[in-house]
Amino acid sequence: MKAKILNLCVLLTSLIGYLEWGRDMHMFLFQGEAEVVGKLFHDPMAVIHPLTLLPLFGQLILLYTLFQKTPGKILTYIGLGCLSLLLLFITLVGALSLNYKIVLSTIPFILSGALTVINTRRNKKSSLDTAESV
Repeated sequence: MKAKILNLCVLLTSLIGYLEWGRDMHMFLFQGEAEVVGKLFHDPMAVIHPLTLLPLFGQLILLYTLFQKTPGKILTYIGLGCLSLLLLFITLVGALSLNYKIVLSTIPFILSGALTVINTRRNKKSSLDTAESV
């Protein structure tokens, strides 16, 4: 159950990333994702880019793990990795441009991702310890 909650946290925190460009242009990732999904069905060539499709694929994988009895470790890592590509890039852009709003918007994702990795590794060790003692 803890793995599902952590996967849900990773999924939800991936949506609150914040982007700013130009003078008055800004958007949260959930707003951008709504545009991408809308264009995906009408003009798929306009959204075919690794930084749009990989995070979307990662979210779909994490969503799938929420319906598994116990979330698959490999699927969790793949989903987290796909989302991390975009959100860590956004963090880097925010840090380089000294935009604290962008950096702060990615911290929940980074923390929930780190907790997910720690939990997954801890579960792996505990399952190995149990197998050795049998």
